Amino acid sequence: MEFRLILHEHRNAYENMAIDEAILKKGVPTLRFYKWNPSAISIGYFQSILEEVDLEECKKNGIDVVRRITGGGAVYHDREGEITYSFVCSEKLFPNILESYRIICRCLAKGLHHIGLNAEHTGINDIVVNGRKISGSAQTRRYGNILQHGTILKKVNVKKMFSLLKVSKEKISDKKIKSVEDRVTSIEREGIEANDNEIIEGIVKGFKEVMNIKFYKADLSKEEIKIAENLRRKYESKEWNFKR
Repeated sequence: MEFRLILHEHRNAYENMAIDEAILKKGVPTLRFYKWNPSAISIGYFQSILEEVDLEECKKNGIDVVRRITGGGAVYHDREGEITYSFVCSEKLFPNILESYRIICRCLAKGLHHIGLNAEHTGINDIVVNGRKISGSAQTRRYGNILQHGTILKKVNVKKMFSLLKVSKEKISDKKIKSVEDRVTSIEREGIEANDNEIIEGIVKGFKEVMNIKFYKADLSKEEIKIAENLRRKYESKEWNFKR
């Protein structure tokens, strides 16, 4: 089984989401890694941006805000604090949604083992290390294909995240922040020194071992670039981001 491996550097939120959907639309089996510049908040497809995000605080801090095509909750994507992956394949490969999460998350956990983390898949779509969450994912199925994307936390700033999301003052208390910090971890917090390339190489190995995938390095096709350029206008629009 052959998959394309795309290694992208920092892009803004609208470009990142447009590219993921363009790949989903064309359906070329792909594993893509990317980062965010500026930092961003992405909200799940079914969420209300006004209920979830402090837009004034985001504007003040130069933070992009975008609605994802996938479900799930609001996520803070720190420019230097994470690597994001996206995985696209035919729906025929994983007809069962829970099975697809299980296999893909197993690949991620296996990959993190390669950089020295005792990672395991738990629940539907989380990866934990020593009982603390280090990765979450979300999925959608369209055009006969599957898109699953998610974060790998290199370091985490819960206080910053809370300042950008609409949470009660009680939740921003030191006690609540400590509570969240106790449930979330990062590569840095686990005492692992690994650069981006090492993290990506580890995860690629995980996919090779669990799914027996052969990867070839490539980039977007001209058609995907054109589709992404058109989709970017959607992701930048108020109609899309404020649709709920």
